[in-house]
Amino acid sequence: MTQALNKFKQPYSVYSNMVSSEFGIILAMTLAGVAFSLPTLIIPYFFAPKKRNPIKLQTFEAGQPPTGESRIHLIMQYYSYLIMFVIFDVTVMFLFAWGLSFTTLGIQSLVTLLPFLAVILCPMVYALHLAGRRENW
Repeated sequence: MTQALNKFKQPYSVYSNMVSSEFGIILAMTLAGVAFSLPTLIIPYFFAPKKRNPIKLQTFEAGQPPTGESRIHLIMQYYSYLIMFVIFDVTVMFLFAWGLSFTTLGIQSLVTLLPFLAVILCPMVYALHLAGRRENW
């Protein structure tokens, strides 16, 4: 009986090779990210102008000299739409993954999904409230 069970046990070295190969992939991706990002930090250090002058220190507004007062009231009319977009984006991402795995998860997965949708509805109601406020327009 024990010989039959030992036949199905994997030796420890098989698992350690799997872990080390997955770690190697993550390490290679990290090193590639560092290797590709370092030149963007080093090249400007060598080639950027070092002398300061008043034109370079002047405030810059899309290539034009600045005019008017710098402290202005910004209208937040699209803030509510931004919140709704982020909420719909996250919701659709999770609903898509849930929908793909619904056949394997079954109806019990609704127990997890319904509280998620209830929590997501709170910021959606707030965003709709903001969209209806006239002072934002």
